[in-house]
Amino acid sequence: MRILVFGNPLVEKDSLPLKLVPELRTLFPSIEFIECSGMEDIASYGRRPLILDTVQGIKEPCIIHIADIQKQKVLSMHDCDLGFNLLLLKKLKKIDDAVIIAVPMNITKKAALGKVKRIIAGLKA
Repeated sequence: MRILVFGNPLVEKDSLPLKLVPELRTLFPSIEFIECSGMEDIASYGRRPLILDTVQGIKEPCIIHIADIQKQKVLSMHDCDLGFNLLLLKKLKKIDDAVIIAVPMNITKKAALGKVKRIIAGLKA
C-alpha cells in the first residue's frame, strides 16, 4: 500500500499532512508514504490512488471519494487544486476514483494523528 501525501510546508494551515508523515511511517512501516510536491504524477500511482491531504470545511479527519468533491468554476490556475485535478483525471479516464484521507485545517497534530491512524488501520484491514 502507498499513500500520496500532499501539503504545503510554507503554509501552516496546509502543512499538517506532511508533519504527520514521520509518525505514520513509524506506525505503519509496511506502507510507503510518498510526499508529493505536484499533482502531475497522480495517475501513475494506479486507478484508485490513496491520498492524504488537508481539506477545508470539515471538522474531523475522514475519507472522501471523488464523488464527494464539489465541482467549482475555474477562473485562474490558482483554482486548479487537488480536487479539480482528481475530477479532471477521472473525466479523462486516467483514474477510476481516489480515496482521500482528509485532514481538517484547524486540528491539532495530536488529534489528527490519532484519527488518521485509525482511518489507515481500517483501510489496511
